Amino acid sequence: MSRVLGRRQVGGLAAGALVAGPLALGSVRTAQAADASTFITAAGLPINLDPHQVYDVPMQGIMLNAYDNLYRYENDPPQIVPWLAASHTVSDDGLTWEFKLKPGVKFHDGSALTADDVVYSFRRVLALALAPAGAFLKILKPENVTAVDPLTVRFKLETAYAPFFAAIPSISIVNPRAIEPNVKANDWGKSWLASNGAGSGAYKIVPTGYRPLEYLDMEINEGHFMGWGDNPKPVKKIAYRPAKESSTRLLALLNGSVDCTDGNMPADQVEQINASKIAFVQKDVVMKTFVIRMNNTKPPFDNVNARKCFAHAFNYMGFINDILGGYATRDPYPMPDNLWGIPKDAKGYDYDLKKAKEYYAKAVAEGAPMKRAFEIHVQSENEQSVQGAQLFQADLAQIGITLKVVGSIWSTLTAAAAKPETTPDMWVHWVSTYFVDPENWVGQMYDSQFHGTWKASAYYKNPEVDTLLRKARATVKQEERDPIYQEAIRKIMADSPDIWIYNSMQLQGFNKRVKGRRFCTVGQGAEVRWITLAS
Repeated sequence: MSRVLGRRQVGGLAAGALVAGPLALGSVRTAQAADASTFITAAGLPINLDPHQVYDVPMQGIMLNAYDNLYRYENDPPQIVPWLAASHTVSDDGLTWEFKLKPGVKFHDGSALTADDVVYSFRRVLALALAPAGAFLKILKPENVTAVDPLTVRFKLETAYAPFFAAIPSISIVNPRAIEPNVKANDWGKSWLASNGAGSGAYKIVPTGYRPLEYLDMEINEGHFMGWGDNPKPVKKIAYRPAKESSTRLLALLNGSVDCTDGNMPADQVEQINASKIAFVQKDVVMKTFVIRMNNTKPPFDNVNARKCFAHAFNYMGFINDILGGYATRDPYPMPDNLWGIPKDAKGYDYDLKKAKEYYAKAVAEGAPMKRAFEIHVQSENEQSVQGAQLFQADLAQIGITLKVVGSIWSTLTAAAAKPETTPDMWVHWVSTYFVDPENWVGQMYDSQFHGTWKASAYYKNPEVDTLLRKARATVKQEERDPIYQEAIRKIMADSPDIWIYNSMQLQGFNKRVKGRRFCTVGQGAEVRWITLAS
């Protein structure tokens, strides 16, 4: 059962001990006097709290509030702005980067943040070699991240790497003085940081207020280096109270128990929320693509005609219009359609059961086992994921294909995607904006060197595509990279390794007392430092 505290209970507890016995959301009473200092969110939590182990949308919410980065994405459309770094320089060959840090920044324990801490953070990321390391592993050696002086960090890349600067905001700077005493068996403190904080961000993680995937509490860092002059009445505490069912999140929003839902609210709840006296729906266009992955190593998905059969059997516009209420745009490409690098002349796959049957017959003629039962794994807590799979199931049945919908959760699906033999036939997910560059989508989804990561879980391999994607990331100028990505995407689309469905509109319910929120597609508006809670 998902759990949440009522406002009076959350606000009345001492900092550092916010969680003492959360109430079940289903039994939450209508909130009484609203606590103007505590922001309660029903957004989901990452599988753990270590920003160097996990890198997904829930983790972005933790990172943006509890940690700082050298540069950060802000605003809509997203702009990369100085954060811990005041400035940077890059050599003419694109190999040497230096970042000059702002003086006077302190971690939550009061110790100074210096270049040595940035070096430690990047070396830790590279040593753990988990999700956040994906953009750096092939081009950066640990010994080539060095401190020139207390406020200058130098990176020497192995090869020119155009997405390097765009990916810099994905790395949180952590405090080695907090981590090192908790290192066990050379694990870089991985076990400890999974349930603690070691940051310098605007909010501090409260370790006693954390239970994995169930709840998390944060308290304000009054001494944050950015100061609070732009928000004289900031939120003092953040209480994460995720709920698995959208109906439970809706109830909690409408009875005042939470200040916001997650960003995947079902379209059929929009009218009900907007009609209420207490809440409203915020609509934001996000660079976030919805995709059905096909495991290209498992027959029949190793056959291009079989994959095209499935691609033509999904009712794209029926899903967008009838289930999503039109709150999305059809995106036939393997990355957002509002990003450079898209070949606008490339035709996507349309919903056409006649074509699907034709490709079915071709695949069968080539020996593909089209008559076996298939599984599609979905995120049970997300209705869009389930509804999309059910729609697909019904249409596939019309051409004689049996599809079973299997419920799961994000952490289980991403763990399974680490190996081709454990990756499902198909699974449903989004690819969000972790950094703003084609590398975030096609680069890491379809270059075979990324096999073993959830982004590359189609296990697609085309040597020509590998060559193009590697050339694109080694080319510095965007105007020269653009046609390379276009050529790569044409080839990827011709191979149809996955089913690309839409570019998202985020629908998120908010209590009307929430003021000052700022949105950026990176993090999907989860940064709390500008929010004020009206009384």
